[in-house]
Amino acid sequence: MNWYLEVLKNYAVFNGRARRKEYWMFVLFNVIFAIAAMLVDNLLGLASDAIGYGPIYGLYALATLIPGLAVGVRRLHDIGKSGWMLLIVLIPLVGAIWLLVLLATVGQSGANEYGPDPKQIAVVS
Repeated sequence: MNWYLEVLKNYAVFNGRARRKEYWMFVLFNVIFAIAAMLVDNLLGLASDAIGYGPIYGLYALATLIPGLAVGVRRLHDIGKSGWMLLIVLIPLVGAIWLLVLLATVGQSGANEYGPDPKQIAVVS
């Protein structure tokens, strides 16, 4: 949960690097909270029959859009790639698989052009 809150604290920080653990823990809690928001929408009868979710989920998704993009960019920085590589997901099928592989790749050891190694910072702290 601390990783999720840390990403929210860095709401729109697109520079620096993010460890795999930070990114994937954010994704895990984001999915859990999104499902909870959909359930609340359905239990309160707010969900639209056409799309399956309602305003609570919509507001949650909107609120976590920028932090999700920011942590994704920082994750790509950790492996030495530009944040613009997120756009690779626009290539049908292959792009999503390629981005998934990039996001799961081990980060570069030591400092790179995007900042110091976050693993070394965590060990020193």
